[in-house]
Amino acid sequence: MDDTLFVAMLASTLRVSTPLILCALAGLLSERSGVVDIGLEGKMLAAAFAAGAMGATYESTMMALLVGVLVATALSWMHGLACVSHKGDQVVSGVAINIIAAGMTVVLGIAWFEQGGQTPPVSAAVRIQPLFPALQEAAQSIPVVGNLLGQGLLSYNALVYLAFALVPATWWLLFRTRFGLRLRAVGENPQMVDAAGVSVSRLRYTALTLNGVLCGLAGGYLVLAQSANFSANMTAGRGFMALAALIFGRWHPVNAFWACLLFGFLDAAAIRLQGVHVPGMGEVPVQLIQALPYLLTVVLLAGFIGKAVAPQALGKPYTKER
Repeated sequence: MDDTLFVAMLASTLRVSTPLILCALAGLLSERSGVVDIGLEGKMLAAAFAAGAMGATYESTMMALLVGVLVATALSWMHGLACVSHKGDQVVSGVAINIIAAGMTVVLGIAWFEQGGQTPPVSAAVRIQPLFPALQEAAQSIPVVGNLLGQGLLSYNALVYLAFALVPATWWLLFRTRFGLRLRAVGENPQMVDAAGVSVSRLRYTALTLNGVLCGLAGGYLVLAQSANFSANMTAGRGFMALAALIFGRWHPVNAFWACLLFGFLDAAAIRLQGVHVPGMGEVPVQLIQALPYLLTVVLLAGFIGKAVAPQALGKPYTKER
């Protein structure tokens, strides 16, 4: 049986899902601590611009990734300053981050590179290459399963494998460690955590720092692995899609992971279906396929899987009792 189409769809799904997984885990850590994060899109976009600018200017993969992570983390701390330290509205702060990132990336791109808001393409030496090229080539010579092993499982870069490894790691962190217990508690009952002598603000800032690191990796992946340069609004709603996956997965890392895979599959299918004609229907509307993740989330959350219960203290600023 010809498995080329299956393997190609599998490979596309895993690659497209990677930034969604990283971003969904980032949002999960933040919201489990009680801080709403609408700004996932903006942080990922700003990190993508920073990684593209550094990669094109200094020809260093590690510097590009590091600067992307630092920019996203700085935006997370700014969100924390507004919402954790000064008790501001968390939704408004997240929307502000999205607006700032969408505007500043274009303005800086025009000022620095004069290419209409884009960055110059990063060189092949800066782009993140597949992790196991020799193993991939050897596996493809295996009869029957060679294509699946080589192209479907061994053809990815380190960030893809890292994203998938972070799913069980995040589950273990949240549900098997003291830090995870405290993090979940501060998202449910911060008064209890404060009464136990643990700083609510410190826990929430720690969660936001991890959030920034993951958003930075997601943004860096878009430029250094998936595309060749930064372009205006290149995240194209992936931050909101990750937020939808987070809600779809009921704030659980494994469930959010499966939701990201579903959304990634639909995104990969939209690419494959471009220009395809269905008998009696004509050309498949790609916009409908791209909208399916959001439509599916609304329909399922409306009644098919029951009510998604958020952490009890989500979105509520905490004021220490004196």
